[in-house]
Amino acid sequence: MTIYLYAMHHEGYRKVKDIHRFATDYLRSWFPMLGSYQSFNSRLNRLAGAFTRLCGTLLEEHRPQDCCLGQSLLDSMPIITCSGKRSGRVAPEITDKGYCSTKGMYYHGLKLHMLGFRRIGRLPHPEQILFTPASVNDVTVFRSAWFGIRDRTFFGDKIYFVKELDEQMAAQCNSRTLAPVKAVKGMEQVIKQRIKAADDLFSTAVSRIRQPIEAMFNWLIEKVDIQKASKVRSTKGLMIHAFGRLTAAFLSLAI
Repeated sequence: MTIYLYAMHHEGYRKVKDIHRFATDYLRSWFPMLGSYQSFNSRLNRLAGAFTRLCGTLLEEHRPQDCCLGQSLLDSMPIITCSGKRSGRVAPEITDKGYCSTKGMYYHGLKLHMLGFRRIGRLPHPEQILFTPASVNDVTVFRSAWFGIRDRTFFGDKIYFVKELDEQMAAQCNSRTLAPVKAVKGMEQVIKQRIKAADDLFSTAVSRIRQPIEAMFNWLIEKVDIQKASKVRSTKGLMIHAFGRLTAAFLSLAI
């Protein structure tokens, strides 16, 4: 774990083979029992649970003081094992085929769902991170994982707002979801024009508040290239790719 996190966080290596080569060339005196690349990779793949725990600890113990505890940002991003044109064979028990509207593409892999505390003028601080197969709908995750959070205002994109769900949250949890306004099918044109200015102002305000979580995903991609998992060949390797890279990235926030 030390070798993996050091080489990824400080040296910028992304591939396990490159990390092992760096350790062999420069860290052998510190790790004389390093072993071959195959042994290193095999031992690393058994540590997915440890990376998951360490990642959670970093987020829990290093929460910034400026978090708005009553406001959360919601979004998801794809972890791509291969394009939708191919047959996905890696980790079929936890991956499947999904569609990414942002990229306008079908893909095989996972979907990373993030709930983050809002920080005004800064990247949000992740409160919870979940992984699901690519086809799982964002609202399904929100309903099953975060519906019961009390006294919270959630900011998300249009997919997260479901009127019936929002009314239940308000009645049961004193929480609500704010999202850009969806177009209503069948609405008369004169009514659309009458409310357009107000809807546009509201949608712009919500989009500005939730924009930092999109910036967080861009930061994760730039920092540890988490979105591309095309070199992964096993379920354990995919778990290390997901949680290992998250841990390496969040070390930057903790240290």
